[in-house]
Amino acid sequence: MAHALAAEGTRIRDWGELPPGERAPLERWFAEDVAPVLTPKALTRAPGHPFPHLGDRRLNLAVMLRDRPDGPIHFAAVECPSSLPRLGVLAPGNVVPLESLLRAHLAALFPGREVVEAHAFRVTRSGDIQLDELGTASFVQAIAEELRRRPWGPVVRIEVERTMPPLLRELLQRELRFEESALRSTLGPSDVYEADGLLDLGGLGELAGGATRPDLDYPPLTSCDPFTGERCVFDVLDGGDVLVHHPYDSFNASVERFIVEAADDPDVAAIKLTLYRPGGPSRIAEALRHAAARGKDVSVFVELKARFDEQLNIGWAQSLEAAGIHVITGLATLKIHAKVALVVRRTEGRTRRYAHVGSGNYNADTARLYTDVGLFTADEGITGELHALFNELTGSSRPPQAAFRRLLVAPTDMLDRFLALIARETEHARARRGGRIRAKLNGLADCSVIGALYRASQAGVDVDLVVRGICMLRPGIPGLSERIRVVSVLGRFLEHARIYYFANAGAPEYYLGSADWRPRNLRRRVEVITPVDDPAARARIDRILERELVEPGAWRLESDGSYTRSPAAS
Repeated sequence: MAHALAAEGTRIRDWGELPPGERAPLERWFAEDVAPVLTPKALTRAPGHPFPHLGDRRLNLAVMLRDRPDGPIHFAAVECPSSLPRLGVLAPGNVVPLESLLRAHLAALFPGREVVEAHAFRVTRSGDIQLDELGTASFVQAIAEELRRRPWGPVVRIEVERTMPPLLRELLQRELRFEESALRSTLGPSDVYEADGLLDLGGLGELAGGATRPDLDYPPLTSCDPFTGERCVFDVLDGGDVLVHHPYDSFNASVERFIVEAADDPDVAAIKLTLYRPGGPSRIAEALRHAAARGKDVSVFVELKARFDEQLNIGWAQSLEAAGIHVITGLATLKIHAKVALVVRRTEGRTRRYAHVGSGNYNADTARLYTDVGLFTADEGITGELHALFNELTGSSRPPQAAFRRLLVAPTDMLDRFLALIARETEHARARRGGRIRAKLNGLADCSVIGALYRASQAGVDVDLVVRGICMLRPGIPGLSERIRVVSVLGRFLEHARIYYFANAGAPEYYLGSADWRPRNLRRRVEVITPVDDPAARARIDRILERELVEPGAWRLESDGSYTRSPAAS
């Protein structure tokens, strides 16, 4: 990393590397802005000094001190203030990390004591909340109470500089394991992660897009309008399906426009929508309120259990409910993770339904940062089943039970349907009719799916997977998975789309939606995957899959679980 930055004319320098003449600006910055917001905290359990609370993912220095040269070692922690820039600018192309500056000035915080060593670390706390979903009378109240406890969740990871001595590591593990918490800690040596360079590399974002080196940022992206022209979205969909790929296709001109036009259209009778991570204020929220004010039947599913967005989603649920919208805040023991919207419109004496099924949240901010796919359709088979699903979710507190022929719905039948699709490819290969599976997803961890893919490979099916995150499948193992290839694409955008392709002996089937091949998606969430039949949409999915499978910067998963990258991309 340091070499790559240096090649671009940017050097991350340690305080000890600076000659005295270059230190003056940072000395003033420390005295005027840094020192006043520092609070040293003793790492001790002496009377009156409880072991300090260490905030989630806050960068700290663990300091070893002595009162006299031959005295015992004492310990303290100093947090690097998150309100300050992570990188102090010396001159164009030269920066000093805040922790390096702080480490050099620790003596000012501990007068009369010898600073022996100081090493950066940070802890990660569990984001889980403990909710008795079957016993609570109100999701909103129960989740709000749990959110107040979250900052004191148990530590599940400690990141340290590799140079941190065992004495300090053991102190942190011991004290954090036994700190007061509502949840039992399982913290152990395997939860300590070493870093050779900087901790919390997110701080390097200050180098790009700001005054330091704006040329290191990505060039602006101009999104396309998938509904170009004066016709309304519904007229376009009456003529055929439309596939969108965000952020290359504008979220504003597609998903937001779909809901805004539905709210304004006097022929629209009902709007139904799921919200998992809707983010902050948006045109979609305003459109839903506008639709309700105009007397339309509006139903919205706001999932309060979306991790780390619970508080925001509570606000959404309350504000939408106040606008006269029927709001459902989740199902007991399940999350509603599906990304679906349905519009019911009656015109010229005929009722038509229009749907959007996608992989991304209805969130304009993340739509600029995540790659997602979505299908707009008026296909009666898809929209009819989606309507039936919405009716089940609003009319019952149990998981959906209906039989779906076109949609794959979890936890109802999605797992069984995917296993059947994989098994069909396996039989085609055994009958020498060929066999190929391609998929793009965020994670692959379901044992049933992995076993089915191994059997497919053994039968002769070529399996090509683009898996951004966790992958518990091992490709390339002779006799087991040598026909399976797995790559991970990490780049400008967070790869968030879920796409599935099955060759089916020359009659291929394409699917997209919200679900990964992980137990939580297939067994513990309400998810929706839709078939894609439109030839143009299928061709675009082919281009997406094939481009990412040969992406020069992709990481290839090896049979031993390691990842390798093309030297040309490094």
